[in-house]
Amino acid sequence: MANDGRVGKWSPERMAEGLGWFSIGLGVAEVLAPRQLGRMIGLRRKHTFLLRLLGLREIASGLGILSKQRPAGWLWSRVGGDALDLALLGVSLGANDRRRGRLTAATAAVAGVTALDLFCSQELSRTSKAAGDGAVHVEKSVTINRSAEELYRFWRNFQNLPRFMSHLVSVEVTGPTRSHWIAKGPAGTTVEWDAEIVTETPNELISWRSLDGADVANAGSVRFERAPGGRGTIVRVKMQYRPMGGAVGATVAKLLGQAPEKQVKLDLYQFKQVMETGEVARTEGQPAGRSRSTSRKYDELVRS
Repeated sequence: MANDGRVGKWSPERMAEGLGWFSIGLGVAEVLAPRQLGRMIGLRRKHTFLLRLLGLREIASGLGILSKQRPAGWLWSRVGGDALDLALLGVSLGANDRRRGRLTAATAAVAGVTALDLFCSQELSRTSKAAGDGAVHVEKSVTINRSAEELYRFWRNFQNLPRFMSHLVSVEVTGPTRSHWIAKGPAGTTVEWDAEIVTETPNELISWRSLDGADVANAGSVRFERAPGGRGTIVRVKMQYRPMGGAVGATVAKLLGQAPEKQVKLDLYQFKQVMETGEVARTEGQPAGRSRSTSRKYDELVRS
């Protein structure tokens, strides 16, 4: 399945990172050389102190974005700052005929950056939609004795996922970055959603989000990192989802043994089995009358 323009190089996350560094660079220039910068874009000397304040705001926004803690929120703060910049340039533009050319060019440049900030803020807000109020966060990892390339290639063919994700009924690929998922729900029901890839770095990262109308809104990522000492690959999965029924639904799911924290842990262990042995060991409930499997580790994973 081919990548499209939004996947990989031009993903919202990478665009946000670029805007973060741009914000820091601009902020440093405004703080350290406000007079020179103001003269270059056509502002008067009286705006020197204001430029320094705007520079501090730029640096704070850039550091917030690069910290990856609520990057969408920090990007929205940049949009607000861009509005202040445009207002300052607009006032100066109306009161300064001699520097109109430089002010016009600066206004056009800020407007262009504002459009990028706005687009990236909207995309990241959509991506993190499942992490809103009442969302459940899951993060698990496992080390598998296979190369990152092998693991990424197997996972990237989403139709392989039901082989080790026992809660999945099917995954149908519907486009270069989109797929339709059907999973087992409570009391014998099924839930469905359409998902799209948000970011993809071959052999390293796949992140996704569900589209509008999903039975269960969700988002997440899987990262493939080479383990130290050439000992295979660390597979890290992060997920956010909003359970049906909110916090009450999440509690009920745990009581019924369907908590996603446990499911993701089991899925990763079964992924390890498939990649290292070619199949998932399923010995639970065999004729010997054992209520547990022959694998103590498997029992601990299921019941922990």
